[in-house]
Amino acid sequence: MASESIARQWRVSPTLPVLKLVAAAVLLALGLLLADGDLLRPVLGGLAAAALVTWGVRDLVAPVRLAMDADGITVPKGWTGRRHLPWSVVETIRVDRRSGRGFGGPALEIDAGASLHLFSQLDLGADPTEVAEALLAARPPAG
Repeated sequence: MASESIARQWRVSPTLPVLKLVAAAVLLALGLLLADGDLLRPVLGGLAAAALVTWGVRDLVAPVRLAMDADGITVPKGWTGRRHLPWSVVETIRVDRRSGRGFGGPALEIDAGASLHLFSQLDLGADPTEVAEALLAARPPAG
């Protein structure tokens, strides 16, 4: 099977970083408008806005969260870096439906032994179950 035939990637929806940047502007504006002589409100609004801007810029700079090809999968490393994991190091691909890890819904979990990678639907721009099925279908048989 050629690499091109199974190469695929999943990315953050283009609207998500825009929403984050708009929310940052709203928070900053609210902090300034509601300041009423208080320095804390604009500072808190500015800090929250800076965090959202940083998060939104990351989504614009590195929108691809997961990619696969015949050789393995590529996951984020740090803020904008990428790390290729050969299929041989991928131990488990499953959908975790438990809450409590910061995800409001199902999360794709990729266990590569020394590292664990979690992806929400917002990260992938697709249903984690469908992504797991695509990864499992592309993964070569063990042995």
